[in-house]
Amino acid sequence: MATDTHPSKAGAGSAGHTLRRLLLDNGALSALVVLLVAMSLLSGDFLTTQNLLNVGVQAAVTAILAFGVTFVIVSAGIDLSVGSVAALSATVLAWSATSEGVPVWLAVILAVATGIACGFVSGALVAYGKLPSFIATLAMLSVARGLSLVISQGRPIPFPESVSVLGDTLGGWLPVPVLVMIAMGLIAALILARTYIGRSMYAIGGNEEAARLSGLRVKKQKLAIYALSGLFAAVAGIVLASRLVSAQPQAAQGYELDAIAAVVIGGASLAGGVGKASGTLIGALILAVLRNGLNLLSVSAFWQQVVIGVVIALAVLLDTLRRKAGSGAASAGGSSAAPGGPGKGRKGVTQIGIAVVCVAAVIAAVTFFKSGSTGTTTKVGMSLSTLNNPFFVQMKEGAQAEAKAAGVDLTVTDAQNDASQQANQLENFTSSGVDSVIVNPVDSDAVGPGVRGANKADIPVVAADRGVNKAETATLVASDNVAGGKLAAKTLADRLGGKGSIVVLQGTAGTSASRERGAGFAAGIKAYPGIKIVATQPADFDRTKGLDVMTNVLQSHPGITGVFAENDEMALGAVKALGSKAGKSVAVVGFDGTPDGLTAVEAGTLYASVAQQPKELGRIAVQNAVSAAEGKKVDSMVKVPVKVVTRQNVADFS
Repeated sequence: MATDTHPSKAGAGSAGHTLRRLLLDNGALSALVVLLVAMSLLSGDFLTTQNLLNVGVQAAVTAILAFGVTFVIVSAGIDLSVGSVAALSATVLAWSATSEGVPVWLAVILAVATGIACGFVSGALVAYGKLPSFIATLAMLSVARGLSLVISQGRPIPFPESVSVLGDTLGGWLPVPVLVMIAMGLIAALILARTYIGRSMYAIGGNEEAARLSGLRVKKQKLAIYALSGLFAAVAGIVLASRLVSAQPQAAQGYELDAIAAVVIGGASLAGGVGKASGTLIGALILAVLRNGLNLLSVSAFWQQVVIGVVIALAVLLDTLRRKAGSGAASAGGSSAAPGGPGKGRKGVTQIGIAVVCVAAVIAAVTFFKSGSTGTTTKVGMSLSTLNNPFFVQMKEGAQAEAKAAGVDLTVTDAQNDASQQANQLENFTSSGVDSVIVNPVDSDAVGPGVRGANKADIPVVAADRGVNKAETATLVASDNVAGGKLAAKTLADRLGGKGSIVVLQGTAGTSASRERGAGFAAGIKAYPGIKIVATQPADFDRTKGLDVMTNVLQSHPGITGVFAENDEMALGAVKALGSKAGKSVAVVGFDGTPDGLTAVEAGTLYASVAQQPKELGRIAVQNAVSAAEGKKVDSMVKVPVKVVTRQNVADFS
């Protein structure tokens, strides 16, 4: 006799079982749920509509890139070029629409075609050139980034307004990037699950030789797979540039690693044959939730990288253990494989155990590494362009010292010279309700949308060291980089007696500091016709690159008598390359007045440095941020004077 089951109980049990199975069968989804719960408990600002929309926006570019990378990884390849291809596609769009007067619709087609072409070339190198995918796409990474810099001349290009709507919102609240991400995710899922090329990806990734013997045209399929990755990269680049309202030649650096991480976290295997679009989306969301939550929790910018790496490893470990537990339960057979049997029980305990470890890792990280709130009423967020430079480290130290003295709760974040990441940080500050924001822009144009968001929320913004375009700031606290460049030119020319051959080492292409210092130096050196600039080379504000570039330049210009470097780090690299010539037959002038730079000035190997007093700049920025938060009137610009430091006056600065 059949036994009746109560409908409501059956429905509830079925729903609960379905949810349980969904979580247990998807390690990435379990990790995402754990992170959402943990962040919600740790921060009252996290689980709000505005902040969750921020998370979606911040995940969009990585997710779109990752959808394209999913195709490649499923077919047992790798694509390291997607970040550079995204930047190149956006640059092509902006350049053709603005500089060349091409209709916007045609410029968009050219941008997409650029992405497809880059992918096609990578695919051809892999399929017909027999290059490993790692090498082929690494080469494309360099080529695409170089072309982006060549086309833009190292400068950001304004993005067409008609395309910039992709970075805006619908109805004033629904972000368009999220809609684009969902649309591209559906397209990726459809390609993987419902098309011939999608099935080919799994076949090639599972066993390429078997796929070839079964009649599959593997080489042609690889061309299409890498072209699809390039297509998705182009769309991601257009969305990114739309958010920043400018095409940045250095945009999306390192995004290929985030894209690969999102795919792997989502359950794909680097060995190929396994992966799906939904898992990739979850992986991208995990990365976005981590970065967003850690910003809101005021975790130190340095420790954020450690925490993100640990949690990514735990998320993948969770999925690996799930797979092993599933295999064990399946092979056990009999009662152990039955619902509620020992295999299922052990599997469930494993899932819960790893989930607890994930929560514990997040809570422990926040407990030990969080900057911490002092319980004061004034909260200030500070976004620095980079903390991989002594100048900005000193600026942070000056700001923190002033904040401590004034009893201000200061949160400092590191944008890592990524305009998109800085935009995310400003959105996070705005949604967390800080009283004021200090921003040291990666790029003056790209930071505009983020600052306008703070303007709408009535949060005063103080610009530090570099100005903000097309948005309101309470004040600009800055040294005069142009004036500093002119001072450097006069100092070097006086040391050389108005005659000689010199080399100029430039900073990171596209940054306002490099542009302004270079422009000031160029204007100042024109007054000395006896001095000839024999080489101008970028060294990215980096000491090691300064050493390498200077070593190379000396091979073709051994008789130089002077060097101007746009920061002290590059100047110190040049000093190392010059060896015994530094400070004797060759005069080197740097910029920033960093501790290492001042030590070299005192030793006589560095002739001079244009000191900007970064600690003073950070201190004054905090003072003005607090005054603006309290509604007090502040000057529209506060100039921190630059000074030339030589061996004669270095003791005053040391």
